This record gives sequence, C-alpha cells and structure tokens, in this order.
Amino acid sequence: MQSVSTVSQYLQFSQSELDRFRHDGYIVVRGLASDADVARMRQVTDIGLRDGIAPVEFEANVHYPGSPSSLDAEGGRTIRRLLQAHSRDFLFTEWMIRPQVLGRLQQLLGPRIVCPLAHHNCIMTKQPKYSSETGWHQDIRYWSFQRPELINAWIALGKERPENGCLQVIPGSHTLILDRSRLDDQLFFRTDPEANRRLIESKEFVVLEPGDVLFFHCRTLHAASQNLSQETKFSVVFTFRSRDNPPIAGTRSSELPELLLTPGM
Repeated sequence: MQSVSTVSQYLQFSQSELDRFRHDGYIVVRGLASDADVARMRQVTDIGLRDGIAPVEFEANVHYPGSPSSLDAEGGRTIRRLLQAHSRDFLFTEWMIRPQVLGRLQQLLGPRIVCPLAHHNCIMTKQPKYSSETGWHQDIRYWSFQRPELINAWIALGKERPENGCLQVIPGSHTLILDRSRLDDQLFFRTDPEANRRLIESKEFVVLEPGDVLFFHCRTLHAASQNLSQETKFSVVFTFRSRDNPPIAGTRSSELPELLLTPGM
C-alpha cells in the first residue's frame, strides 16, 4: 500500500504525505501510539469486555451480514463496540492532545480542533465467529455538520490483516459526489451497479501493526469483512472536526458534549 507514512517521530505530516492524503483520503502513521499506550488501552478493553461495562453495542444490534439474529440467539451477546471510550480512561484523551497527534490533525483541519463524542469515540472489538461484515459506506452518511469535513483516527491495538477483518478503503473516494441511486436504503454503497463494482475493484486493504494509526476522511468509502481468525481484533477510533464546522442543532451529531482540544485559540 503506497499511502503510508513511516516517519512517526516527526510532529507533522511532510508535504508529500499531505499531498497523498488529499489525493487518497487516508494515510497511515506507523507507531504513533507507543507500546505502553497500546498495552494500557488493551488493559482497559479487556476489563470492559470481561465485565460488560456499559455502554456497549452488541453485534446483534446492528443486523449486519454475519451478526447473530437477536440478543437471545447464539452469540447474541457478542460485544461489537465499547462505547464512550473517552470516559473509560484518561489516556484516550491525553493521547489526542499529544503534539504528534494534534499537530497532524491541525494540518488536516485547521488550528482549532474539536473531538465530537457523539460519533465513534469507541473501542471496536471484532471477535471471531460472531463478528459481522460492514458494507461499503462513508461515515458522514449519518452525521450532520455544517460541512462534510471531518477526520477519523483509527488506532490499531493488535495486528490488522484481511483475515481478521481489517479495513478496506477506496483511494480517492472522498472526492466523489455520490448520487443517491448508488446507495441502498441504509445508505451503504451498493455493489450491483457496474460503476460501483468498478470503483470497489480499486480497494486497498489497510494492514496495520499494533500502535499504527490510520487517518481517514469522513467521506472515504471503507468496509470490513468478518473476522475469520481465532483471535479478537481490537481498534480504537475517534472523530475530529474544525471548531468552525459545528454539528447541526437538533440532530444526533449535537446530542452529546464535545472536547475542545485547542482551548484559548
């Protein structure tokens, strides 16, 4: 995969990395979360799964392909996401405001950075056997902001490979204006139109090591298959916006408070 940064020791993206992000809609920074960060985040995750610490989302809640049919079915209590990751340990917030993270977000979004707590803000736990398949979609499809210009940061807490359901992305799809006819009733990208199939053929698998961080645009088309391995895949994901791109009042995007990561600016 070409759109990968390997210079995590710097506080910002290089110009060539920024150019790649603007062209592809995503980029990976290797080792942006330290071994100690990953270990602590995994510890918090393990406790959350073991004790079922609310709020959580079960695989049966989403009704995606491969998920249990109901909470009472076999595997119905398989946790898909530990929600409100921000409130589970201070490390998650402290990590966001580190110069090497905040500096990159500022390059992509501008000087004033806000973390909405209504979207993502979770630990993804794609478990074997009962994990679901997530169809092609843009994250902005259910969000309501003044502009569709938000960035996601996806932290790998373990190896992410095609066999355990790593993310797949379509480079450059963040620049497309998709006609409603190319989406299904749930606003997933349809796989039957010929134009859609040709676009999906350009997909790339985002292969990650523990501590790697994927930054991707909220309009970048992405998907994930089921976890066909024997071990759970763990990832943390947060969303960020510019302070001058607020949520639209009265929508789901405005239901929860937000974190202002650059106060006084």
